[in-house]
Amino acid sequence: MPYTNQEYLPSYEELTVPELEVTSAVFRTAAHHLGKYCDNVCKEFMLCRSEENDPRKCLNEGKAVTRCGFEFFGKVKKHCYAEFNQYMQCVDHSGRLMDFKNCRKTQATFDNCIKEHFGQDRPELGYFSKVRLHKTCRPRPTMAPHIMPERVPDPPSPEELRKPTDKLKNPHFTAVI
Repeated sequence: MPYTNQEYLPSYEELTVPELEVTSAVFRTAAHHLGKYCDNVCKEFMLCRSEENDPRKCLNEGKAVTRCGFEFFGKVKKHCYAEFNQYMQCVDHSGRLMDFKNCRKTQATFDNCIKEHFGQDRPELGYFSKVRLHKTCRPRPTMAPHIMPERVPDPPSPEELRKPTDKLKNPHFTAVI
């Protein structure tokens, strides 16, 4: 679908944000705490995307998610760098699947550091799969009115079907020539 001059297209500067340049081991190690730390910001972004159906209207919410990630990793670096690094090294070297089962001691040390400095517990198993309500300050978008199709006429009643019509003298047989 081509854009017209009346449609708003964001500038390159609006679209450009710094990226979190970290490896998959870093994300996998931080995933549970990062997800919980940025939970409301992420839900706000996803709610915007699902309600608006236009990614241009959710640029600020998307930037807030990236900002939250930077904030989280900055706090981890400041307060829990050694604990995180030990845990991440263990996860990174635990095989190609980066399994957590061999890293429970370093995980507990990192979890305790997060609890102490962030006041946040590790989310329980299944936390992100649960339905969690989100309260937003954004105004609800106005939906376009749904245009209903014309009403389908009722089928004829059995009495109307039994009545002979002027067109048909014999209702059982009609010849078309």
